[in-house]
Amino acid sequence: MIFSNREQAARLLADKLVAYKGKNPLVLAIPRGAVPMAKLIADALDGEFDVVLVRKLGAPGNPEFAIGAIDETGWATLGPYAAMAGGDTGYIERVKARELETIRRRRAQYSPLHPPIDPQGRIVIVVDDGLATGSTMLAALHALRQRQPQKLICAVPVAPPETLENVAGKADEVVCLHAPENFQAVGQFYADFGQVEDEEVIALLSERKKP
Repeated sequence: MIFSNREQAARLLADKLVAYKGKNPLVLAIPRGAVPMAKLIADALDGEFDVVLVRKLGAPGNPEFAIGAIDETGWATLGPYAAMAGGDTGYIERVKARELETIRRRRAQYSPLHPPIDPQGRIVIVVDDGLATGSTMLAALHALRQRQPQKLICAVPVAPPETLENVAGKADEVVCLHAPENFQAVGQFYADFGQVEDEEVIALLSERKKP
């Protein structure tokens, strides 16, 4: 399965999530790629839209390979392969500090006029444009679980089966359109996988209905 672009993937996910239409779900994007997707899904389900801020911890010399992730509170998860990839204690602490600073900077950019929407008691759908190791999704689900949502759902277009198994332990429901065995990178399953810039994220968040 190859998605034309993130918009097509989001529409297909919205179809799979239609049971939540009319229940005022809170659809949270992991920035930046998933932000336009979450906005489209929230609109389709008559829900609210916001972001959940997490950052992957990249491997030494290969920052695109996630050896873990950190959430907005500073809690971090590490993959069992982190040390093998060169992530010793000193390196992990340095990259955690750097990524936490990025999260704080993005929160100031993305939500300057109002706090994040409270997920407590809500049906919460966490959206990403795809999972590889799943580290950032796991961090997002952990952070949100502490806020006591009514139901916590992970929704992604594509992810490898072993990652979905890991994520399933942290979510009440997992919705995934495609779980290929021959997974190498999220981008291989999109014809158009262009970068989403901060300006687009800020513009989409500024269009939201005020709480």
